[in-house]
Amino acid sequence: MGIGPFTDDDAEDHLAQAALVLVTGDPPVGFVCVGLVDGLPHIWQLSVHPDHGRRGLGRALVQAACRWARAEGFEAVTLTTYRDVPWNGPFYASLGFVTVDALAPGLAAVRQHEREVGDDAFGPRVAMQLTL
Repeated sequence: MGIGPFTDDDAEDHLAQAALVLVTGDPPVGFVCVGLVDGLPHIWQLSVHPDHGRRGLGRALVQAACRWARAEGFEAVTLTTYRDVPWNGPFYASLGFVTVDALAPGLAAVRQHEREVGDDAFGPRVAMQLTL
């Protein structure tokens, strides 16, 4: 069993479009994939294999991505996630991310695409941002 899943949507080849991909473990047990949306780093996907969960790997990956963004001179990092799932919205909030209500065009397009592909059917989703 691998980590993922990566999306099967041709319009969402985040790995090929990534500005940064960080991987932890040998063999890999977790990764974070970061692209650019509205000129800011955007966490497209964070995944840790369930057998390696609750060990701080996801937190370390997000923090490393944020350190990279700060070092590159970016002012913030964005993401979209499920608002109420404990390892989603509350997890990111514990790292300092806050919900964004007024969305820039690219982030609004991300949310619109999520609605179109049915992601919102699984629970309320939000856009979040961490100011660096």
